[in-house]
Amino acid sequence: MSAALRLEAKAGDLESLPADLAIVYKFKGQSDIGGSVGERIARHLGEIARGDRFEGRAGRHLLWHAPPGEGLPSRRYLLLGLGRKEECTLEHYRRHVGEALVEADRLGATSVALPLLEAGSAPYPVREAALALAEGVLLGTYRFDRYRSEPRSGRRHLREIRVAVGDAAVREASEGIALGEVTASATNFARDLVNEPAGVLTPQRMAEIARETAAEAKLEIQVLGPEEMKRLGMGGLLGVSQGSHNPPRLIHLTYRPEEKPARRVALLGKGLTFDSGGLSLKTADGMETMKCDMAGSAAVLATLRALPELAPRVEVTGLMGMAENMPGGGALRPGDILKIMNGKTVEVRNTDAEGRLVLADVLSYAAALEGLEEAIDLATLTGACVVALGPAAVGIMGNDTGLVEDILRAAERAGEKMWPLPLYGEYLEHIKSDVADIKNTGIRWGGAITAALFLREFVRPGLRWAHLDIAGPAFGEKEYSYIKKGGTGAGVRTLIRFLLDRAS
Repeated sequence: MSAALRLEAKAGDLESLPADLAIVYKFKGQSDIGGSVGERIARHLGEIARGDRFEGRAGRHLLWHAPPGEGLPSRRYLLLGLGRKEECTLEHYRRHVGEALVEADRLGATSVALPLLEAGSAPYPVREAALALAEGVLLGTYRFDRYRSEPRSGRRHLREIRVAVGDAAVREASEGIALGEVTASATNFARDLVNEPAGVLTPQRMAEIARETAAEAKLEIQVLGPEEMKRLGMGGLLGVSQGSHNPPRLIHLTYRPEEKPARRVALLGKGLTFDSGGLSLKTADGMETMKCDMAGSAAVLATLRALPELAPRVEVTGLMGMAENMPGGGALRPGDILKIMNGKTVEVRNTDAEGRLVLADVLSYAAALEGLEEAIDLATLTGACVVALGPAAVGIMGNDTGLVEDILRAAERAGEKMWPLPLYGEYLEHIKSDVADIKNTGIRWGGAITAALFLREFVRPGLRWAHLDIAGPAFGEKEYSYIKKGGTGAGVRTLIRFLLDRAS
């Protein structure tokens, strides 16, 4: 990660905030420069926009160098188009601010001043606007340059962002910025984990990072290795790992609030540090990004890492099933039968449908936890979900409509796309086995649903459960605003919002 970036809310307008570069918003269809910028800046930039026919189309930039004799607080101003004011959502704001800050860094600015958003069909709460701004800045300027000899634009130069909040309460804006810093930091931590090469981030290394995180954040931690898994009967985790020299790990983290918890929730992550497909080998192209197959566990660890700072009154268990799926001499074979921790047997029809085998044991382990009320798993589980919803959206399924709806509401506020899919009981016929209780693949059609139905077989009765298939958005193939190529940290912001809601 680049050097730390300081964000600070300030009373008043841009006239009182000197900076290397100032960002000013232009809405399409409006001749005036909006927001808390000050009369002189608004007049100058309004004339520049009209002279250059800058209409304010969403995402467009126009750079203006202020003449030395004008006495303006910044020597450069970047006009940022936000589209029509009534159509500008917080997610649009988050995206466009992130892009503008990358441009500011490319221009060599070390300090930037910009006003807080005043837009939308109804005025946004100050706290929410400040939160979106902070996330846009920190997510948009993220770069994974650990293995590059030269860093790229992003936060190479930027050191300070000052936010003019006008007459709004500085305290509310500061609270929003502070929450945005936590959520963005957690998301970027998950991105770092996903972006690490699979030869570096093995199951053992993930366990070490979890221990380091637990020590820093004062979380409880327990790590189970192969011997403990054998004693518990975790045939799924052990079976998937048979072909690899890197043994599996089950990581168990716990966050406990100081007060009596309002709810007890478990977050479960699929943690395939590399997925070759096993003996049902993937193509070369299909393996290129398979270091991302542990994105679910990265989201879980990143979320747990953020909780002590936010201190929600919810007890949260984080479970990560870490394994590597390789085609070694001892690898799992199609036709093998595995016994999962809860006693159910699984016929393996395809060794590339391994994530559900790992999660079967993790869900069974969660079922044994006393007092657990809700469980949410995250997994890069099926290409079928990507076919159904495309690369930007998470598919969500579960056994409790209320839980699913609460997660969807949290996702909408967090700016993450999620869409519910059904769990049709009739589709269970497609994963019935002739030789075991269940098989790990069904027919070609509805693969995201049959995979979720498979997982449901390992959820204990009475436990509210939701499954998030993050196969689409977990790894960016194309850079789009604050969504960078590589790991995206999918699910982290939603989980944090959801847990804060559960605490209220």
